[in-house]
Amino acid sequence: MEKISLITGATGHIGYALLKELVDSGEKVRILIRKDVPVFDGIDCEKVYGDVTDSESLDKAFEGVDVVYHLAGVIDINPGMEDLTWRVNVNGTKNVVRACQRCNVRRLVYASSVDAFPPLPDNQVMTELDHFSPKNLDGTYAKTKAIATQFVLDNVHEGNIDAVVVHPGACIGPYDFKVSSVGEMVRMFIKGNFPVSLSFGAYNFVDVRDVAKGMHAAALKGNKGDCYILCGEMISTDGFIKAVAKACGKKAPSLKMSYGMVRPFAPLMEKYYSVTKTTPLFTRYSIRKLMSNCNFSIEKARKELGYEPMSVQQSVDDMVKWIKENEK
Repeated sequence: MEKISLITGATGHIGYALLKELVDSGEKVRILIRKDVPVFDGIDCEKVYGDVTDSESLDKAFEGVDVVYHLAGVIDINPGMEDLTWRVNVNGTKNVVRACQRCNVRRLVYASSVDAFPPLPDNQVMTELDHFSPKNLDGTYAKTKAIATQFVLDNVHEGNIDAVVVHPGACIGPYDFKVSSVGEMVRMFIKGNFPVSLSFGAYNFVDVRDVAKGMHAAALKGNKGDCYILCGEMISTDGFIKAVAKACGKKAPSLKMSYGMVRPFAPLMEKYYSVTKTTPLFTRYSIRKLMSNCNFSIEKARKELGYEPMSVQQSVDDMVKWIKENEK
């Protein structure tokens, strides 16, 4: 019988990249979706309908599955999403783990996040952990990912499932159908509507295709119960904006706003995003993240999974090209 890989969250940025990675590798892929969307047209995959918050729908979806890649989650940084974030990220993950156990799934690959790590002071290098707690974490998203990650690891240690955890950084690159915060900024640059840069902060960006390859490798070669950081390049906020400008063939903004200038506007911007239902460029939470330690080591993934991420510039170049080709 041909082995089946199942993806939850296939409509997301990483999920779609993983779908293409697995299909291109010749695997038989099943995706769990709530409704049909046109982005899957022309891709050879089996669709099953359900939701990670509905445990009954998972039994049918997971039947006969060899590997489950669990990516379904809420990453929204807007205030007011707390209840949904807890329901999907924590309860949904618990449902997935229990369904894997009931359906005898051979391996679960869980997409956690680097946000589940409490930042170390003084820009110290952060490596994989073996225990996660919501204490000392900033924001609902980070707390839910830590709790869900520990639930997965606990079930491995108790002998209930075989699972590997990956921790992606901030994803960029093509397939940004849902328009991420970074994607919104790139689109503004393409239209010539991004007049300023930021003089503060940094983050660790990674191409979605590299994360997809890392997750695939984790399913094939990852050690049971282990975690793997799947990050890319740490770059300053201004350096990233310059990379986007270069990819768009635009001049980088000469005006740079400081932390003290941006911070007072964040609450007003959150209200604006809430009213207009638009993708936020920044919120109070995202500003705090830019100021926190994002110095992650990928040496373990390099050594054990053969993980080698591309540069930020290459990823941004491809992201701009994809947006221009798909949103004419």
